[in-house]
Amino acid sequence: MNFYINTAAHRIWRICLLLIFALSFFPSISSATTEYARQTGLQCKECHIEAIGGGPLTKTGEKFLDDMKIKGLYRPLTKTQRVVRFFIGYLHLMAAILWFGTILYVHILLKPAYAARGLPKGELFLGWISIIIILITGILLSIARIPSWKAFYLTKFGILLSIKIFLFLIMLSTALIVTFFIGPKLRRQRIAAMKKESQDLTLDDLSQFDGKDGRPAYIAYKGLIYEVTKSKFWKDGSHLKKHLSGSDLTDVLKTAPHGEEKILPMPQVGKLILTMEKPPRPFHEGLFYFFAYMNLVLVFLIVFVIALWRWA
Repeated sequence: MNFYINTAAHRIWRICLLLIFALSFFPSISSATTEYARQTGLQCKECHIEAIGGGPLTKTGEKFLDDMKIKGLYRPLTKTQRVVRFFIGYLHLMAAILWFGTILYVHILLKPAYAARGLPKGELFLGWISIIIILITGILLSIARIPSWKAFYLTKFGILLSIKIFLFLIMLSTALIVTFFIGPKLRRQRIAAMKKESQDLTLDDLSQFDGKDGRPAYIAYKGLIYEVTKSKFWKDGSHLKKHLSGSDLTDVLKTAPHGEEKILPMPQVGKLILTMEKPPRPFHEGLFYFFAYMNLVLVFLIVFVIALWRWA
């Protein structure tokens, strides 16, 4: 009988040791560290009522704690809260990369003139999804890091965050204007140009027929306009990813490996009107170009602020 009792006791003792060993890898979070004493040069008893530290704070300790909160340096979080904040930050960063990447892709690679023909649906959808995610996660992260309104103008972290929020709000307002004011006008402008499909076109009108988003693909050659929409060599308005429809290819064909025999069989839809005077750009289109380049500058400014925030 004693043998079984001793064996059971040994098992219980071993289990207790294993639990203690396992729990040693998950220590509880404590804000009472010697780090604060190093920062102030004061002994523990200056901030804590008990001389060995920990427990209730003195008035000096409470003042120091309030100062740490204002600076955003004191925010005790549980392990679950830290994990949640990490994933929110990760989502915030990924959304910003997608949004900034869309802006750089449209404004540097495709050029604003491409978007001026009509806002690309795919890029527009991706941009707005990213904006919404950035807005929601940014608010949550700010609440998690900023303990009071004073931190926005009393600390370096808060000031840089305020600048970043201000720049983001500017970009958000331009996105609203472009989507709901300029976008519809560009669409109506494109539809008006397409109604001229059986008439003669200027170079500006011709640029609307780029073969994108279901639009017809036209090219000009020696003063005549040809439709290449159904040609297998002009998929999505692009010829071998080198030449784009919606433009005059008279000079380009001189350097091509083939002759005009590839163009002349295409359906002729009109004539190209050549004029030395460039038609005046509508106000909404000029505003679109201004916003496009302004947002490009704001992207670089926000990245610069983040660099100051993290490494300066």
